[in-house]
Amino acid sequence: MGNRVIHFEIQADDVERAKKFYEAVLGWKVMPAMSAEKGDMMDYWMLDTGTGPGISGGMYKRPADDRLYTYDGTVLVPDIDKAVEAVKANGGTITREKSELKGVGWFASAKDTEGNRFALMQATDWKPE
Repeated sequence: MGNRVIHFEIQADDVERAKKFYEAVLGWKVMPAMSAEKGDMMDYWMLDTGTGPGISGGMYKRPADDRLYTYDGTVLVPDIDKAVEAVKANGGTITREKSELKGVGWFASAKDTEGNRFALMQATDWKPE
């Protein structure tokens, strides 16, 4: 068994706003997984990022005593230009405009509505299913 990354997490000041951002920009499914009100240790949402290469993750309210503003992951997208426009149209910001990584693909850096950093990449040889 290898030592693979199997999950990522995103903190959000406003979980509802963040859910809308990721659903609209990347088409992720955001599903409740735990509820403090129901006796679980915290409120927690699963992030289903789809099929194919990659992993899925989770999201929770950013705690006051351990604030993170990055999951610093790269999201594989079929069209970098559409993804960049979707980030902007849904309240995010592009922090590094699209640039080519020779032999790899197109890359752009962004921040979501909560200030979390992430990247977008359209691979040179990747074909959408």
